[in-house]
Amino acid sequence: MAVFVALGAFLMTLAGGWTAQRVTDRRHLVLGLAGGLMLGVVGLDLLPEALHAAGDEVFGVPAALLLFVAGFLLAHLVERLLAARQAAHGGDEHDGRVPEVGLTAAAAMVGHSAMDGVAIGAAFQVGGGMGTAVALAVVAHDFADGFNTYTITSLYGNARRKALIMLFADAVAPVLGAASTTFVTIPETLLGCYLGLFGGALLYLAAAEILPEAHHEHPARSTLLCTVAGVGFIWLVVGLAG
Repeated sequence: MAVFVALGAFLMTLAGGWTAQRVTDRRHLVLGLAGGLMLGVVGLDLLPEALHAAGDEVFGVPAALLLFVAGFLLAHLVERLLAARQAAHGGDEHDGRVPEVGLTAAAAMVGHSAMDGVAIGAAFQVGGGMGTAVALAVVAHDFADGFNTYTITSLYGNARRKALIMLFADAVAPVLGAASTTFVTIPETLLGCYLGLFGGALLYLAAAEILPEAHHEHPARSTLLCTVAGVGFIWLVVGLAG
């Protein structure tokens, strides 16, 4: 049942990527929406779940928040190191961006989608009601995952073929994650730590890369509205799933 539900996530991920691909003539709106979706996922979905799952404190600060900050700094460090490496070897950049950063970010999205599949499988192990609730939440926000995976890969100057490969990998990941739960069970604390770390990295991409690029050439009101709409969509998904 979990794998069957994960197939719905597979289709929704592809639908999100297809949407991002089809509206490239409104690139600033796409980026604005992607930034809003990422911000909503981090603030309204990942971080609350991380705080709930990884409740222990380290020197007075919740472990999930420490990992959240670490994820933000890690994303910044990886981007700077890759940029320096590219410059040292005379590699090409795309508007000051290194293509490898986009692929690394997309790979992180794929990893997160695999964890979504694990969440579906684990929830069905608890019970059918819990499994259904988690599945609805995952399937709904996998549209945003597919949208963001394609957008991030393309933003950093990667070829369309690579963006489609990462999109397909992101779509397959929940199915593989759900199937893996028949063999492996991930402790809740470890899952919470992962969500905190991934949330920080995702926030960095949204705040430092996606949103500034969205408003750079087209600082229009419509771009801002798309960002707000992206946050609102995730809020709706979280509310319905709750």
